[in-house]
Amino acid sequence: MTENPEQELLRELALQNPRVTLTEFGNLNYRAEVTSRLGRSTFFVSDEEIHQNRISRAEADEWAARQDAYIADRDMLLVEGYIGPDPDFRTGCRLYIERDQPNIAGMQTHLYFPKDEAWEPEFTVIYTPGLAAPGKPDGRLIIIDLENWTTRVFGSDYFGESKMGGLRMWNRLVYDRGGLALHAGLKTFPAESTRSGEEESMLIIGLSGTGKTTTTFRQQLGSLPVQDDFVALMPGGTVHTTEAGCFAKTFGLDPDDEPTIYGGTTRPDAWLENVSVDENGKVDFFDTSYTANGRCTFPLANIRHRDPRAVPPARYLLILNRSDHVIPAVSRLDRDQIAAYFMLGETKGTSAGGAAEAGKSLRVPGTNPFFFNDDAMQGNRLLELLETIPDLEAFVLNTGRIGGEGEGSKKVTIPDSSAIVQGIVEGTIEWETDPDFGYQVATSVPGIDDTELLQPRRFYQRTGRSAEYESIVERLKKERAEYLAAYQALHPEIGAGLAP
Repeated sequence: MTENPEQELLRELALQNPRVTLTEFGNLNYRAEVTSRLGRSTFFVSDEEIHQNRISRAEADEWAARQDAYIADRDMLLVEGYIGPDPDFRTGCRLYIERDQPNIAGMQTHLYFPKDEAWEPEFTVIYTPGLAAPGKPDGRLIIIDLENWTTRVFGSDYFGESKMGGLRMWNRLVYDRGGLALHAGLKTFPAESTRSGEEESMLIIGLSGTGKTTTTFRQQLGSLPVQDDFVALMPGGTVHTTEAGCFAKTFGLDPDDEPTIYGGTTRPDAWLENVSVDENGKVDFFDTSYTANGRCTFPLANIRHRDPRAVPPARYLLILNRSDHVIPAVSRLDRDQIAAYFMLGETKGTSAGGAAEAGKSLRVPGTNPFFFNDDAMQGNRLLELLETIPDLEAFVLNTGRIGGEGEGSKKVTIPDSSAIVQGIVEGTIEWETDPDFGYQVATSVPGIDDTELLQPRRFYQRTGRSAEYESIVERLKKERAEYLAAYQALHPEIGAGLAP
């Protein structure tokens, strides 16, 4: 057992693996056999019916014994640290990973906050890429045992299973403490740039690959990123962070549109996974011939960022919806609409969720596919928290297209979304009520000249597609109402928030 190995040793070990390539940037890229999360292979331990895939306690124990016997004869690496930096809200976590998979240890080391003398293990992730799970979907298995705060991974070499191994369990821990874990980025705006004259926090929730990290790291008004993934929202708007590093998608990474992420990714100490690299080490962030779900990790210390401790209470909530039809580039939600649109979690799936999700229209409550039980619990908890955060403003941002995917449709670009974020904080967006959905749509946004991005009805009218627009609106209204009504435990006030 090698405990808490230094990055230098992990690099040396990784270079012995034929699936690892040294890139032009001096960092290492690992080409994994598994290219995304294994949702079908993921099970929570429970002998009672739950609203997630479940495995019985007896069968889980059988698999645990099989894994324990396997690692007894294997060289292992142990990585220890904290989820979260706050001494009053941090969780000791440890990862056991096979020694011949040092890239996973190196990437996880970027994300844990370092251990100290007070560190004690609360969560454990045991990760054996070399041990398959015959009879399970794809011959692989992820078991989440919340009773013992342990996650076991069989047969996958995708780093995301290590990262989420701890954070899935943290979802439950946050809920038990009266909060809600959000699949969200977090950025702050300095006091001199805000209307309140105080530093303000913005939460950005969205499925992986829909622009969450990009929106978080794109700078407006001196903003600084704090966190690119999970945070805890607590009563009063208090926010707690989780990770000391960034786990970012690399597809389409461009130094002009995403300079911060590009800078972190192209440093020698970053780790890459499933990025296109040729035999000479040349990196191509636009090549998807193997997968569009290329990834990287790098320490937040390598980029300009805001200290993740003692961040100000949540002031803004952005719900990302990568749509391609009638959803405007931005809409402002009334207070009674926030929990409804949070529960809808509408977007187009991306490669991060695997081939079964990529390109399909999805509804994932809270855009959080890692919740531990009935998603109605998420909506109900958010409704409770909103009562304690009266100043929170919420918006839906479409990071996709207007008018379909064909010729003549319009893309909501990264600069468009950035202008919207700046307008939200400055209070310079002009609004009017949308007659179809009841939320507010923008009549003008500084930096955006195309009003059809802001009011898709205009686009459909100009192109002679008004009937199509009306049809989509009616379909969405019907489907949304039916979707929320299917959650029997959902507070009725949430469904009522859809009424225009």
